Amino acid sequence: MKPLQQFDAEALYLELARQIKAAMVNINNIAIVGIYSGGAWLAERLAADCQIKNPVGFIDVSFYRDDYAEKGLHAEVKSTHIPFSVNGANIILVDDVLFTGRTTRAAINELFDYGRPAQIMLASLVDRGGRQLPYTANFVAQTLTLPSNFSLNLERESAGNLVFSLVEPTVSD
Repeated sequence: MKPLQQFDAEALYLELARQIKAAMVNINNIAIVGIYSGGAWLAERLAADCQIKNPVGFIDVSFYRDDYAEKGLHAEVKSTHIPFSVNGANIILVDDVLFTGRTTRAAINELFDYGRPAQIMLASLVDRGGRQLPYTANFVAQTLTLPSNFSLNLERESAGNLVFSLVEPTVSD
């Protein structure tokens, strides 16, 4: 993996936080839910920096993915934890990179198992295009286009700083 120099994850985080703070002025009963793992890291920071009063929720969409039968269970499945009432809440669903929309669909399906929110707003550091389902982010810090066989991964360094890595496909002989 090589670091993605042109996209500063920390600067993008600050832009995302700015957008959410601006929108929060007109919204009550806000709760934030991060999709493991990058979205969970972002949600923790956003909750503190945006002074969201509800406790942070975390969601693992492994069992809700439409490709579960193909890919099987990921080795690092975490438990979903929603420590607030979903009913009537204005939920900010946070993911690090928005790509096909399938993870978003899975997360929304799982959230509705917990209740009926007033609304769900999607926040993402990067929207990389390539949508297969009709989802768009309400809050997005950067839009870019990458070939579909590349991966853009958010990593958290030991000091807590965020950094992107671009994983290029391996060329075989």
